[in-house]
Formats: sequence, C-alpha cells, structure tokens
Amino acid sequence: MRLLDKYTLKEFLGPFLFGVAAFTAIFLGADTLLKIASYVTKYGASPVSALKIFILALPRIVVYTFPMAVLLGALMCFSRLSGSSELIVMRSSGQSFLRLAAPVFILSLFISLCAVAFNEYVVPWTNREYEYVLNTEIKKNFNPGVTDHVVVRDVQNGKIVHLLYARRYNPATKELENITVQEFQNEEVTRVENAPKAIWKNGVWIMNDGIIYDLTGDGVDRMMHFDRQEIPYAQAPEDIPKEKKNYDEMTIRELLLTKKAYAAAHADTTPIMMEVHRRFSLPMASFVFAIVGAPLGVQKQRSSSSIGFGLSVVIIFLYYAIMTFLEALGKGHVMPATLAVWLPNLIALFTGCWLIHRVDK
Repeated sequence: MRLLDKYTLKEFLGPFLFGVAAFTAIFLGADTLLKIASYVTKYGASPVSALKIFILALPRIVVYTFPMAVLLGALMCFSRLSGSSELIVMRSSGQSFLRLAAPVFILSLFISLCAVAFNEYVVPWTNREYEYVLNTEIKKNFNPGVTDHVVVRDVQNGKIVHLLYARRYNPATKELENITVQEFQNEEVTRVENAPKAIWKNGVWIMNDGIIYDLTGDGVDRMMHFDRQEIPYAQAPEDIPKEKKNYDEMTIRELLLTKKAYAAAHADTTPIMMEVHRRFSLPMASFVFAIVGAPLGVQKQRSSSSIGFGLSVVIIFLYYAIMTFLEALGKGHVMPATLAVWLPNLIALFTGCWLIHRVDK
C-alpha cells in the first residue's frame, strides 16, 4: 500500500469511528433509552433485564449507523485534505480524484461486506433474544394470544423435508387453521397437503377432511382426499408462539423457506422478499455513501467540521426518508419490491458518480 493511501485512510478512520459512536448514541438516546425507561416504570423491569435490552438493541442500530459513519468519514476526510490544500498537491502529481479516493472506496466496500455478514449471523439472533427478554422477563407474557402466519420446518440432515404453513393458531381452541403442508425430496416439492384445520389431540396434530396433491415436473400427477392425517413433526401448542419469528429475527435461508410456505398457501410474499433484499441493500449503503461523501468533501465551503456533520445529517435524512417512502410503495404493490428496496442506493450511486466526474473535471 502506498504511503499516500495510508495517509488518506488515516484521515478517514478517525471521523468514521467518531460517526459510529455519535450516531449510535443518538439512536440509543432517541429511542432505546426511552423504551427502557418506559419498561422500568410500566412493567417494573429489573436492572439486569434493562441492561440486556440495552445490549441486545446495539447490533441492529449499528447496521444503520455504519452507512452514516462512512458518509461522515468520507466527507470529513476529503474536506480536511481540500481545506488544507493537500488535495491540490496530491492532484498536481497527476493523480485523478478517483485514484486518490480509491482506498476509502475499497475500505467502505469491505465495511459493507462485513455488515452483510453481521446482518445475517448476529442481528437476527440478537433480535430474537431482545423479543424473548422483553416478552418473558419484562412483560411476563407467557401466554400470547392468536398467532398469525405460523411456519413449521422439518429439517433432517440439513435438508428441508416438510414445510407447514398455517394461516392462524388459536390458543383457546388449540387449532391450526387453513393449513398447507409441502413435502420435499432433494429440495424439490413432491407433495402438497391442504386442510381447513388441524386439532391437537393425544400429543399430536391431526388434520381432517383434506386433499393431497402428488406433484411431478409437469404438474399434478394425482389428487386424493383424506379424512384424517397426523403431523408428527409440528410443535406442541404451547411452543408455537415461542417459535413464531418476525422477519427481522430470521436468517436469509429462513426467510426464503418462509416465502416458499407463503407462496404455497397463496399468501402475500412481498414483505418477505423486501426483507431479503434489505439484508443486502442497507449494508451496501456504506459503499454508496462513500462515493457520495468523498466528492462532496472537496467543496471549499464545507471545510468546517460542523458544516460537514450537518451536511451528513441532511443527506442521511433524505436517504432514509426516500427509503421509507419507496418501501411503502413496494409493500403496497405500487412498484416492484426489488426496485423499491434498491432504488435509494441507485439514486445515491448515480449522484455520487456525477459528483466524482464533476470534481475530476
């Protein structure tokens, strides 16, 4: 690595680490600490439970603060280099702005890839633990009510064998309603069973008055009616609410399996696919923000650190406002779900490329 690259990265890392700490603190103070205070006053949460909630909330907040911190780091880095005329000296040696900014772009891409892995392997687990602590230790809600969209997976030797979807679980009657069961062989669906309901009886779920469809590559091979069918792999009634996961508590593999179950039951899969794409689009915003922030920092009027921080906040607000608006359009089927999730990044990317071209000229 050239000495000039190391110097540029050093100028970037300071504001970046400050941004991670500052923006995380802002999120914690504006949302998490207020929630914890309400849990203590309303439910009498213990200090240990409050501390658990605080720690478990950090990972999902950090995923949002990484792009903000990268934007601040890139903007402040090149603002300082530009304000002290060091950037002019660097460019007088024949280096293009794109080459000078390349170390920041490469590091930001690495941060984005790490954030994707972090968002897949750490955040879902901490979100599940957060909800568990909140419901069992703080709210003491051991007996939740009706559970919608129940998905049960039967995995053997690392492969999915059965996938059950029920539109609703009613704890009062211990019934699963509107059931679709898919049977897999080598990741391919070979049989589908539909039944209006299943009843918990003698330690097993029993479907009544259902239909079985045997499938081949060409479609339905045969159709049979059954009066009674057991589901030996499904959880006991008291375990179903515990196993219910929100989308942000699932890994990408679990989300894709849930999508299969929803699709087989003709339920709306748009929110699931948007969550899958968000697992990549949000972390990749770090790389996109580096492309936006670096050329913005070259402007002389933005050499002040306070103005640079303020500009970062404005850009971040616009980005998340556009993201929220487009996601609402995607969930409302006004525009394709994939486009709704990725369009904010594409807008920022094209804006950053235009700014880099303008600075290079």
